Amino acid sequence: MKVLVPVKRVVDYNVRVRPRPDGTGVDTAHAKMSMNPFDEIAMEEAMRLKEGGVVDEVVAVSIGSGDCQDTLRSALAFGADRALLLEGDTTDFEPVVISRILAAVVAEEAPDLVIMGKQAIDDDCNQTAQMLAGRLGWGQGTFACRLEVQDGEARVTREVDGGTRTVALSLPAVVSTDLRLNEPRYLKLPNIMKAKKKPLDRRPVAELGVDLSARTRVVSVAAPPERGPGVRVASVEELLDRLKNEAQVI
Repeated sequence: MKVLVPVKRVVDYNVRVRPRPDGTGVDTAHAKMSMNPFDEIAMEEAMRLKEGGVVDEVVAVSIGSGDCQDTLRSALAFGADRALLLEGDTTDFEPVVISRILAAVVAEEAPDLVIMGKQAIDDDCNQTAQMLAGRLGWGQGTFACRLEVQDGEARVTREVDGGTRTVALSLPAVVSTDLRLNEPRYLKLPNIMKAKKKPLDRRPVAELGVDLSARTRVVSVAAPPERGPGVRVASVEELLDRLKNEAQVI
């Protein structure tokens, strides 16, 4: 059984993100980059399935510039067997384009299961897994907080409003991971060194022959407004009046 795990290179979650002065995007100069946290959870789950004897091969794939090699080496340090980098001239492919690229990769690799983060922390789109499943015509289990695979079936416990819901998916399928699924392992130095010797294939994304044209464009990026100081009120009536007429939250 083969599992495909897409991983994305993003600004590290500990870094305070700042927009560029001209508002054209986020300033990533000298910023620490790392694997998207939700993708770390997906990679950890794939490795647990492999260590449990359910999965034979784990393949990591990333889409973007050559710098994404570092992210893929981290995936190999997790324990992935090999990695694939699809190089393009931008790292800002929108979800619909990513879904096309991944669908082409799935057609070549023929995995039994795709496990991916539910969203990336840079754009928070939460769309790629759903789009990929739709393109492939596969069952999907989104927001997974528990995953069991056996007898050609994946049982996914999903986080929903007010609780959880368990669905059974016939393989092949697409699963997107939520925070409660697992806690990713700490990467040890011996595994990081071993990852340098594992195969990492690099190909131009244009070779896949998919439409890479964008349907949307970023108009501007701005920091959220500064939070104002608190205000002391004299009575409950005044508080309710401010909440209703100024804050407009009731």
